[in-house]
Amino acid sequence: MTSAEARPGVTASWPTELKLDAEKRVLAVSFDDGQSFALPAELLRVTSPSAEVQGHSPDQRVTVPGKKAVRIVKLDPVGNYAVRITFDDGHDTGLYVWDYLRDLGENQEARFQSYLQDLAAKGLTR
Repeated sequence: MTSAEARPGVTASWPTELKLDAEKRVLAVSFDDGQSFALPAELLRVTSPSAEVQGHSPDQRVTVPGKKAVRIVKLDPVGNYAVRITFDDGHDTGLYVWDYLRDLGENQEARFQSYLQDLAAKGLTR
């Protein structure tokens, strides 16, 4: 039985640990299958799953500039399916479900390169 089968209705990715580094610039996420990822606060902030960043459709997605030095100030569990991350710029409306954190970990290089390209295309900076 997989971990998802043991928890009907719950995502396939189940975190075993969320840990902030001392500078609060990296969130380490470990999953029950042994995978772990170090997710930079900047990446988490600029890819926030919030409507403020993602919009209500792909053409409404916002490119968020100026977050190179952003820090995470608080992690709040949301039920058994997500974490709310509060950043030092006050942003706290994104709910990071476990599968989304996993996707960010597995695709962080591509996501970050896409972000850098969006910034450049819009004449914005980190």
